[in-house]
Amino acid sequence: MELKNEIFGLMAEFKTPEGLLHAAEHVRDAGYKKADAYAPFPVHGLTEAMGFSKTRVPLIVLCGGIIGGLSGFFMQYYAQVLSYPLIIAGRPLYTWPSYIPISYECTILFAAFSACFGMLALNGLPQPYHPVFNVPSFLAASRDRFFVVIERVDAKFNLDETRKFLEGLDPVEVSEVPA
Repeated sequence: MELKNEIFGLMAEFKTPEGLLHAAEHVRDAGYKKADAYAPFPVHGLTEAMGFSKTRVPLIVLCGGIIGGLSGFFMQYYAQVLSYPLIIAGRPLYTWPSYIPISYECTILFAAFSACFGMLALNGLPQPYHPVFNVPSFLAASRDRFFVVIERVDAKFNLDETRKFLEGLDPVEVSEVPA
């Protein structure tokens, strides 16, 4: 049991994307919540197989766009009506149709920045170090191997039972991931 506190989790290595999908489905069906999969290229259906929930990025982008549009609108209102009012050719100070182009551009700008930074924050990036980098066989994750990792912090994690479970999925190898 002392070793359990010194490891990040258990990693299973697979040769094919089909093996990874099969393992991911079994990990999800077994009730493991703190698990992740690694592949050298996008594997169609992997997010569903792992049981990942919907992302919050669209909501973040919507909020960023709304804030950007309102910021652009009120920036112009403040400049033209409150801070530096000029009456030109008898026109009123507040003419909202002229605010549309800049408000639209601010909407796009803020939404784009929200998408970029929201995605980075939700993915926990940048992450220059992760415990899976300590496993020598993980070097093949960028070439031709596929991995599933079940973390020690998962409520269902038990070192021996989880190892037997992963070995039952027919992996190439099951490795302990040092913390």
